[in-house]
Amino acid sequence: MKNKLIAFAEKHSEIWKFIKFSFTGASTSVLELGVFLFLQYLVFKSLNEVPVTDNAILSFLGIEYKGYMYSYCISAIIGYAAAYIMNRKLTFKADANPILSTVIYAIMVICTIAFNTWFGAFLGTWVKNNGWDNVIVEMIMKIIVMTVPTIWTYPLNRFVIHRKKRQNDQIKS
Repeated sequence: MKNKLIAFAEKHSEIWKFIKFSFTGASTSVLELGVFLFLQYLVFKSLNEVPVTDNAILSFLGIEYKGYMYSYCISAIIGYAAAYIMNRKLTFKADANPILSTVIYAIMVICTIAFNTWFGAFLGTWVKNNGWDNVIVEMIMKIIVMTVPTIWTYPLNRFVIHRKKRQNDQIKS
């Protein structure tokens, strides 16, 4: 079995990288989901009905409740930090400049967290305003919100952030 797995990984290296990226994403998503539920139902529970009335931009974006916004933002930061470390070390075995990689990753994460915070808070507001706010529906919404960014995070991680110097040097030669 081990030899078959190694042969598959060598023959289909890009597919294997995406599988590892997906596994890392699933693992860190479990962490992110756990943190989200902890924050949503314990730490910020009292803020789930506190409106965001002091910020015109958030109101314009459809973010109406502070608890949802804080829960999505903090859980996303924790999940992305864990994903960075795991993808750099395990998935892509990157050896590119770690400072540059971290800066580019941070920019991607800031944009992704801004999107996740908006999208999650928007969906949370929509769910609450329709009377569907319960653990199951909110977990499904969180999983959807966490999955959508894969559209841009995999290509950026694979080809921009977690490069291998040796591959880049070979391409130039």
